[in-house]
Amino acid sequence: MLSGDIVVVDYHKGNLQSVARAVDEVGGSVCVSDDPVDIAAARAVILPGVGAFEDAMAYMRESGQADAVVEAVRAGKPFLGICLGLHLLFERGNERSAESGDADKAAGDDQWVSGLGLLKGSATRLESTRLKVPHVGWDQAHMTDHGHRCPLFVDVPEGANLYFTHSYALDDDVDPGIVATVTHYARSFASGVWADNVFGVQFHPEKSSRTGKVILHNFVNVVRG
Repeated sequence: MLSGDIVVVDYHKGNLQSVARAVDEVGGSVCVSDDPVDIAAARAVILPGVGAFEDAMAYMRESGQADAVVEAVRAGKPFLGICLGLHLLFERGNERSAESGDADKAAGDDQWVSGLGLLKGSATRLESTRLKVPHVGWDQAHMTDHGHRCPLFVDVPEGANLYFTHSYALDDDVDPGIVATVTHYARSFASGVWADNVFGVQFHPEKSSRTGKVILHNFVNVVRG
């Protein structure tokens, strides 16, 4: 039985309690669950950013979580993807598991792993000979016109500093019409997206101090309607 309106999806990678605590601190009623029944029944869903694209999708498909997330989104329930949780919303990614990556490349296998396919586009590795990858630390999120209208970014200033930690990011094949914020690092990438009831951010709002709390509070307000 659910103990909160908002379910943080547990796909058995890392500590998700920091996300749950941060949402709770801004007034959300939240629980962490790995049960597809809970995910489908929730009023809203948060897919956090932990682990690799291939590993996460493998577990979510095997456990039934992937189908439950797709069902919840298509039912119009508010959804927030954070970091990897943002990437998984899209059609494909090229982040393989540590065990399979080198062997697959040597064998010439397809580099792509299928995501949830709720949004069109892909997530690919950041490449740079000048800047460090992973991209770790505080960086700016620049608002698009779409972002200025996005309920997730109410009272968030243009160019707000937010906390990032990632080696992969959305690529140029993402629909520019859903891009809410852009960040410039090894390349420019969409660091925030919004499509109807679906929100996604590359940064970690739970680690982004006051501005991150504003963003999470805005999501709670969306859930409350």
